[in-house]
Amino acid sequence: MPASPARVAVVIATRNRGPELLGTLTRLRALHEQPPIVVVDNGSTDGTAELVRTHHPGVQVVGLRRNQGAAARTVGARLVDSPYVAFSDDDSWWAPGALSRAADLLDRHRRLAVLAARVLIGPEERLDPVCAEMAHSPLLAADDLPGPSVLGFIACGAVVRRTAFLEVGGFDVRLGVGGEEELLSVDLATRGWGLAYVHEVVAVHHPSPSRDPSGRRRVQVRNALWSAWLRRPLGGAARQTAHLAALALHQPGARSGILLALLGLPWVLRERRPVHPELEAALRTLAD
Repeated sequence: MPASPARVAVVIATRNRGPELLGTLTRLRALHEQPPIVVVDNGSTDGTAELVRTHHPGVQVVGLRRNQGAAARTVGARLVDSPYVAFSDDDSWWAPGALSRAADLLDRHRRLAVLAARVLIGPEERLDPVCAEMAHSPLLAADDLPGPSVLGFIACGAVVRRTAFLEVGGFDVRLGVGGEEELLSVDLATRGWGLAYVHEVVAVHHPSPSRDPSGRRRVQVRNALWSAWLRRPLGGAARQTAHLAALALHQPGARSGILLALLGLPWVLRERRPVHPELEAALRTLAD
């Protein structure tokens, strides 16, 4: 008889961070859950795929010809058999016991599509500010969810129900990396799925020194505008645009993000599908 699939598989999207990824894989492979791990290499030029195959032969490696950003996670999720998928970055990993706790909660809460974990940053294990916001979410609590209801998450600290994630198409390749979670969250909520923050499930993130904060901010602003105009009614989209335009007065990265967003306006308007009033009301509550 074939072995039953593990409850949780780990999917990592990576690009040109081979040495950091090796350390992350060492930590993940030491977990007692022994999750299957899929690394999706976004067209690295530093030999990342070869490094992983050499040092971690038990890890499945998928090489992409071009950088698909966060959509590489979708590629990995399609390849696994596990009902749940935990995302890590090449500079993040899961704490001991976290994946088992997440799987238990997803087993018990059938509407839960995204479990947003507590993310601790750096050797000093500072709480990610986004997690502090999620812990005090102003959204109405739901009895069928294991924690505060949210409409966003940190991708490297999320465990998803694979069927729900793929049902909405996963991460959109056009969004790259930076704020890609918002559109996915709204699309899941539109279909009735729940997202919840769970303090007891922990991920650790040691941000790579090779990150480009200005470039990431530019993409985040672009994606925030795209998400607003793809899914918000006119009033909500206009308010988000005004908010980001005010931010652009003080942040150069935000200004260039707005220009990038304008370049994508034709496809955004073509694929625009505003959410229902109840979900828009929740989005407004988060913005206030």
